Amino acid sequence: MQLKIMPKKKRLSAGRVPLILFLCQMISALEVPLDPKLLEDLVQPPTITQQSPKDYIIDPRENIVVQCEAKGKPPPSFSWTRNGTHFDIDKDPLVTMKTGSGTLIINIMSEGKAETYEGIYQCTARNERGAAISNNIVIRPSRSPLWTKEKLEPMILQNGQPLVLPCRPPIGLPPAIIFWMDNSFQRLPQSERVSQGLNGDLYFSNVLPEDTREDYICYARFNHTQTIQQKQPISVKVISVDELNDTLAANLSDTEFYSAKSSRERPPTFLTPEGNASRKEELRGNVLSLECIAEGLPTPIIYWIKEDGILPVNRTFYRNFKKTLQITHVSEADSGNYQCIAKNPLGAIHHTISVTVKAAPYWIVAPQNLVLSPGEDGSLICRANGNPKPRISWLTNGVPIEIAPDDPSRKIDGDTIIFSNVQERSSAVYQCNASNEYGYLLANAFVNVLAEPPRILTSANTLYQVIANRPALLDCAFFGSPLPTIEWFKGAKGRALHEDIYILHENGTLEIPVAQKDSTGTYTCVARNKLGMAKNEVHLEIKDPTRIIKQPEYAIVQRGSTVSFECKVKHDHTLIPTVMWLKDNGELPSDERFTVDKDHLVVTDVDDRDGGTYTCVANTTLDKVSASAVLSVVAPTPTPAPIYDVPNPPIDLELTNQLDKSVQLTWTPGDDNNSPITKFIIEYEDTMHEAGLWHHQAEVSGTQTTAQLKLSPYVNYSFRVTAVNNIGQSLPSEASEQYFTKAAEPDKNPTEVEGLGSEPDNLVITWKPLNGFESNGPGLQYKVSWRQKDGDDEWTSVLVANVSKYIVSGTPTFVPYLIKVQALNDVGFAPEPAEVMGHSGEDLPMVAPGNVHVNVVNSTLAEVHWDPVPLKSIRGHLQGYRIYYWKAQSSSRRDKRHIEKKILTFQGSKTHGMLPGLEPFSHYALNVRVVNGKGEGPASPDRVFHTPEGVPSAPSSLKIINPSLDSLTLEWDPPSHPNGILTEYTLKYQPINSTHELGPLLDLKIPANKTRWILKNLNFSTRYKFYFYAHTSAGPGSHITEEAITTMDAAGILPPDVGAGKAMASRQVDIATQGWFIGLMCAVALLILILLIVCFIRRNKGGKYPVKEKEDAHADPEIQPMKEDDGTFGEYSDAEDHKPLKKGSRTPSDRTVKKEDSDDSLVDYGEGVNGQFNEDGSFIGQYSGKKEKEPAEGNESSEAPSPVNAMNSFV
Repeated sequence: MQLKIMPKKKRLSAGRVPLILFLCQMISALEVPLDPKLLEDLVQPPTITQQSPKDYIIDPRENIVVQCEAKGKPPPSFSWTRNGTHFDIDKDPLVTMKTGSGTLIINIMSEGKAETYEGIYQCTARNERGAAISNNIVIRPSRSPLWTKEKLEPMILQNGQPLVLPCRPPIGLPPAIIFWMDNSFQRLPQSERVSQGLNGDLYFSNVLPEDTREDYICYARFNHTQTIQQKQPISVKVISVDELNDTLAANLSDTEFYSAKSSRERPPTFLTPEGNASRKEELRGNVLSLECIAEGLPTPIIYWIKEDGILPVNRTFYRNFKKTLQITHVSEADSGNYQCIAKNPLGAIHHTISVTVKAAPYWIVAPQNLVLSPGEDGSLICRANGNPKPRISWLTNGVPIEIAPDDPSRKIDGDTIIFSNVQERSSAVYQCNASNEYGYLLANAFVNVLAEPPRILTSANTLYQVIANRPALLDCAFFGSPLPTIEWFKGAKGRALHEDIYILHENGTLEIPVAQKDSTGTYTCVARNKLGMAKNEVHLEIKDPTRIIKQPEYAIVQRGSTVSFECKVKHDHTLIPTVMWLKDNGELPSDERFTVDKDHLVVTDVDDRDGGTYTCVANTTLDKVSASAVLSVVAPTPTPAPIYDVPNPPIDLELTNQLDKSVQLTWTPGDDNNSPITKFIIEYEDTMHEAGLWHHQAEVSGTQTTAQLKLSPYVNYSFRVTAVNNIGQSLPSEASEQYFTKAAEPDKNPTEVEGLGSEPDNLVITWKPLNGFESNGPGLQYKVSWRQKDGDDEWTSVLVANVSKYIVSGTPTFVPYLIKVQALNDVGFAPEPAEVMGHSGEDLPMVAPGNVHVNVVNSTLAEVHWDPVPLKSIRGHLQGYRIYYWKAQSSSRRDKRHIEKKILTFQGSKTHGMLPGLEPFSHYALNVRVVNGKGEGPASPDRVFHTPEGVPSAPSSLKIINPSLDSLTLEWDPPSHPNGILTEYTLKYQPINSTHELGPLLDLKIPANKTRWILKNLNFSTRYKFYFYAHTSAGPGSHITEEAITTMDAAGILPPDVGAGKAMASRQVDIATQGWFIGLMCAVALLILILLIVCFIRRNKGGKYPVKEKEDAHADPEIQPMKEDDGTFGEYSDAEDHKPLKKGSRTPSDRTVKKEDSDDSLVDYGEGVNGQFNEDGSFIGQYSGKKEKEPAEGNESSEAPSPVNAMNSFV
């Protein structure tokens, strides 16, 4: 028979017929009480009560004891498996099993080796009702291996150097504990400078002379076998640089000497861990240990922080001079990036440790034993969590449930086994195994199908004594299968209970929330099921509370006088009180001046030590009350001044006119201490929902001593009152008696209801739950309802409890839903809730924006337009549109660079946007994507656009060199950002006189292919200011300025205004008059003349000499000259030698032929069109500036042929 699930507590209703109190528990929670007599009679499947740990490390010198204890009725038998197969202990004379137990004892002390018995053991306890199994017990003998022999060379270091002494202990089981000592077995001192790492190594941030010693010894202690292994001593000697080099000179090469640099102060660097970042993985519940050890001089200090978070206050500990950070009981919330910072006066360095917390399986709901009667239903639930999520598997009687015998009464649903209409043969022990890569959990839970008549386990005729106006709890512990119903009667003759003041607990206990005198009597508990009935009588006596009707009062007395405190107690006549006095919460001084009689404490000859708080405490076997007063001792004064103080607390709080939703509170004010009371503050405590927390209820005038208070349903109220005057606020009064209001349906629904999808196919409904005070009754639940907004579907509803979220799965993507959440309890429903609109989960948009086109506004700004995507394809809340754009290729330089994409996001449904900050004269590409709450949709096809030319930046540099009497040479670097094709340079200059006044401004145009110019016809010994800027087709750019001075006359006197740091030149020596130079130039001229003759002959023979191939092979394509008529490259003609060459041909101004320039191009070195050779082969106007030329015909240059070009043509 299926029993109904009833609330945890149920208030009993009044009536004229006998009141029957029913107890109904959840079948799945029924437990067999641990009553010895009951357990002797009941058949029960086995239960494992004790077993060895999963990882069992044994001492190989002692016998092996593998524990396995179990209980059951009849007593279970035991068997073992080893490494997955049956372990026949009868065949091994060294193995015995304890009588009446499954514990194995393996006798290896007489003979045998522990290693022989290594393996995985599992115990099975079996009786006729099923079989329980233990965990897999992995037995391994402990190991403490010796250190390998090694020869350790002495270590010689310079003072201040870092040092790491390696330990590298042998691998034992369990791992050894490492420590460093000397030959005298004294631990080596450690500090911020010297410390031991987690790996056992000894780290020195910097060594000092006192670190010199020959007995640095690493010890490994193996606790399991109580052995200690010792490493060979390490010798360390710390000396100065000079001593170190002298010591090593005989044995080491020069490169191995230490330099003085290493002993200087230096910023920190990490000795461990290495690099800027590392990773650490730890298991949930373990201690997370992070370590950073740094070297440096002075010794660095270590600090720890957690990025984007704070370190947990109560679980964070610093070890090893803050070099180790430990966090206990770590959880997934402790994952993140931790940063250690090493700092000294010379700098700081940091290391980031990325921590990931994994988790072995842990229980959320472990399966519990089930006791069912034939024909009943129940379930076993096994829920575990971990990281990664554990896998749940079921076994029955130790066998995987997939291959176990069929049972028609059970059905497996993931982590739950559901039983229906069970029979006695359904009894079995089920095992739940939750496992992941970090471990496993194994739980046994039996299903015991019993048919037992009711039994009452509470002793008969138990007497309960309770103080009036306090709760009374009458026990009726019971057992039976099927689950019995409980009935309570009052009186020996079965007198009915007519008052609505009783609460029945699920364990059978009857509670009287506020026991009164008329609650005294005999109560009968009756338990019934279909197999029989049992009853038991208990007795209740209500006693009067103990009260202090005359309390001690605050007293101010003069030294040497007598003071008396009164404490008159009223109590129940059947109880014997004891009264004692305390001073400052301790015993009274052992002094004959203190005397205590029945109702008084008298202190004679008072002195200053007697001041303090005196407390009268009255105790009975059922209650305890106390009252205190303060004694102040003062010097004798003829006229004591009045004392102004905060009021004394109100007393005698009383509740009257007790209704369902209101009560009247009255009180007696305390002494106002010479300052009138202005108001009273009333507070309440809900002892059922928020015990110990007081809330503001009301405020009334200081002349009132009564207040009518509004109450809420299902609250166990206590009240207190505080008085306020102009001095301040009194202490709160004693709490009033408790008043428990009736339960009612909730009067409000949850707030902050929202519906948002976390996945494309779900709807997550969340709300702010009601607190206990707002529940208005027991059994608070929420009715969560939803339906599609644009459909005709009916509302779908579920009832949930103790949660604030519900996930609806299998929803279509991004569909509007109507949602409502209604509160209810065991009494009824809250008012109909308001509907809220939400949406199921979003998915990525499906369609890219179309018709994307670009309008270039100017050289740095473009406007992009696109068509909006269809709303259905967005599949989410439209966040906006996102433009990805990047510089595809430079129009002027066409070099390939790393593509850096930029992103601009336009919110909402905008279909156009501006792209600012573009680079002039550049190729750009872009695409547009739509964005919703899930992310971006596909990109539109790339659109390419070009920005026009802009004005260039200023030339990168301007230098003025080789000043002479009437000329200056200018050298410059082109603009770093030409923003187009340079067309020319403009040079403006003007003289500056001795009074710094500027003269007339002169203007000079220079071809774009020049980087050097000789400016002539200047005044000697004159300062000039130059303004130099470049042009593109968009106009002139910004200029660069410089000043320089021409040289003086032969007198060699500089103008008086020439200051330090300006460009100056002394009178130069004319090398043209030097003999060696004349000879060199004659040789050069002769060679060039021969080359020119050869070129002339070849031209006459071959007609036109094309240079297209060489230009294609060497020249920059952007500066190739084109004919205006047909666009082809220029050619050399067979005209006379002085005919100008094509304009596009050029050579660098430093007379070198660069690889990227055309080998057939010329660069003018002469002045204007008159650049010619002297008879000795030297240039006329060598290194002089070039004058502005007249425009040439077509693309022809106005420059004379250069001998360098002629040489290149010959080649």
